[in-house]
Amino acid sequence: MSVSKTAILEALKNVQEPDLKKDLVTLNLVKIISVEGNKIHLEVKVSNPAMHAKQRMMEAVKFAIHRVLGNEFEVQTEVVSLSGEERDGELRRVLPGVKQIIAVASGKGGVGKSTVSVNLAVGLAKRGYRVGYLDTDIYGPSAPTMLDVVLEKPRLVDDENGAKVMLPVEAYGVKVMSIGFFTDRDQAIVWRGSMANKALLQMVNDVNWGELDFLILDLPPGTGDIHLSIVQSIPLDAVLIVSTPQEVALADARKGIAMFQLPAINIPILGLVENMAWFTPAELPNNKYYLFGCEGTRQLADELNLPLIGELPLIQSIREAGDVGRPSVLQEGTQVEAVWETFLVNFEKELRLLPFRKKQIVKDVE
Repeated sequence: MSVSKTAILEALKNVQEPDLKKDLVTLNLVKIISVEGNKIHLEVKVSNPAMHAKQRMMEAVKFAIHRVLGNEFEVQTEVVSLSGEERDGELRRVLPGVKQIIAVASGKGGVGKSTVSVNLAVGLAKRGYRVGYLDTDIYGPSAPTMLDVVLEKPRLVDDENGAKVMLPVEAYGVKVMSIGFFTDRDQAIVWRGSMANKALLQMVNDVNWGELDFLILDLPPGTGDIHLSIVQSIPLDAVLIVSTPQEVALADARKGIAMFQLPAINIPILGLVENMAWFTPAELPNNKYYLFGCEGTRQLADELNLPLIGELPLIQSIREAGDVGRPSVLQEGTQVEAVWETFLVNFEKELRLLPFRKKQIVKDVE
């Protein structure tokens, strides 16, 4: 018994790509490799690079063909991930008013990723850019505290189609969204991954972000489910990696970099930031004490041929500014101002070079 390719494609119109929300045939994600008797050999592309997502797609394809064409067909399905270029082409319909989406990540928690994210967002706004800030750390949101908007709540409004959308909270010229706006300050968020992912996507798709030059995503530590959801659902332009010079932090930073460089994800690393690089006491302004190691992040950047965008010393006022909700990038006439100014200049420089870096990544993959 044989079957036409048209009939196979008709059956696969019943299989939806879960992240792109359309059927496989409409998205042109199916390739019929061969049909020999009752044996059907297919290649199907998916957005999610995780093994469990590929397995579910294999099962869905087999079920659809058996349901429409009959159980006598033997279905062999090779499931491969969309390339970065293919994925971005589909995802660019998400957040169409945002010019650049930059994620700030770290392998390890406690290295100052949120401090860098907040000050990057506020610093860019201070330079005249239109900036949004999305706190994607569902289990440990810090944006409300660090931006002094703990008591604020996003407002619900009607969009042009009459649907309800949220307006972000605004702080220091930055549009801000965080799960922290929807929970009590002392409330633990005990959710499974699927619930956390759903909440994250609501903060992307059900929010009127408007026109932005930058959307800064403050990622949770690690390389888990939230990270996969973000790269599947949001068209990231680049990732900034934050680490301390301590070897245990650098080991996790390597894993974070490796995740974003996987062929199925393939998002450019804009550069590395070394936080808590050294400590200089006020009474000894010419001394540097390397409490967490010396230049470990610089050495990692050199090893991986990545830019080192900033070295941020351990300064008490940076920590205090975060605790009271007034980012230290707003300080003027201090050592802190010079530190953040150097960081922002380097950030803008690497951003200008990003198109050339993307071309090189495509060349390397080919």
